[in-house]
Amino acid sequence: MDKNQLVIFSSFPDRESAEKLATLLVEEGLAACVNLVTGVTSIYRWQGNLHREPECLLIIKTNTARFEALRGRVRALHPYQIPEIIAIPVSHGDDDYLRWLNQSTRLP
Repeated sequence: MDKNQLVIFSSFPDRESAEKLATLLVEEGLAACVNLVTGVTSIYRWQGNLHREPECLLIIKTNTARFEALRGRVRALHPYQIPEIIAIPVSHGDDDYLRWLNQSTRLP
């Protein structure tokens, strides 16, 4: 099976905004599945200052063909000025799962 799937990470300031976008991404067929991981603490530098903040991490599973549309949606609706959108290609996976992922994110 072709390996054209991606796992994308994006962090949010709260579960409510994360869940809203996760639901939209799946409803619109931009993602096959999104996991919400609460209880994440992020330590980062922003505008010269060190921050330590609780966040909710989205783990988004999609197809490479849907990446640009997904990225545009995240950028348009994310509460952060510069949202985290990090895509990692899937090099190995269960064929049945990857087939389902592809079918769930098939372009209309």
